[in-house]
Amino acid sequence: MTIHTTTTTTTTPDAAEPGTTVRAATASGRATRTPVRRAALVLAAAGAALVLAACGSGDGGDGGGHAGHGATPSTSATDTAGTHNAQDVTFAQGMIPHHQQAVAMARLAADRAYSVQVKDLATRIEKAQDPEITTLTGWLKAWGEDVPMAGMDHGDPGMSGNSGMTGMMDDKDMTALEKATGKDFDTKFLTMMVEHHKGAVEMATTEQAKGAYGPAKSLAGSIVTAQNTEIGEMQHLLGQG
Repeated sequence: MTIHTTTTTTTTPDAAEPGTTVRAATASGRATRTPVRRAALVLAAAGAALVLAACGSGDGGDGGGHAGHGATPSTSATDTAGTHNAQDVTFAQGMIPHHQQAVAMARLAADRAYSVQVKDLATRIEKAQDPEITTLTGWLKAWGEDVPMAGMDHGDPGMSGNSGMTGMMDDKDMTALEKATGKDFDTKFLTMMVEHHKGAVEMATTEQAKGAYGPAKSLAGSIVTAQNTEIGEMQHLLGQG
């Protein structure tokens, strides 16, 4: 009887090189991942999660006090300018008829004035004050306040319901201006408009000091600057400057 012997030789690597995966043979012949491989996969997954979280946080506002794209600031311009007080209402309700009369006076100059300078001044007054009437009216409506002389054509030269207001002309003044022509008109127009502008400046100065509504105070400042300049211009044309 002959006996056959089989010799099996197993070779074990002395050391795995860094970064290599070590596999051990199982009875079924399949490879099983070692703890080294499993640890690497866990670390990779954790890193990916951190990257995704960091990217996602950039879609909204950050915590450092800077608003992200499309974020609403905590305090907007309308928040700081939206509050109004009784003085703002008084200013708007008074300046509307005041401007309306100035525009009515300015419109008379087109076919009555003699001087080109007076006609030019009148045109500038109308172009400046007519849009301001619209602005003031819009504020009062937004505040739920009465708009003075609503529905009345503010181009009516006879409008003098607020003749007691600073700088306003009465019926007699407006009638005299409407009947005047040439150099006589120029003198009457300039004399009356100087007083009219002084009244507007006084009203606007009060608004600057006592008003609360940002846009109204800003408009008041513009009125003071523009109308003081025009007062100087008119006084020069009258030979007073």
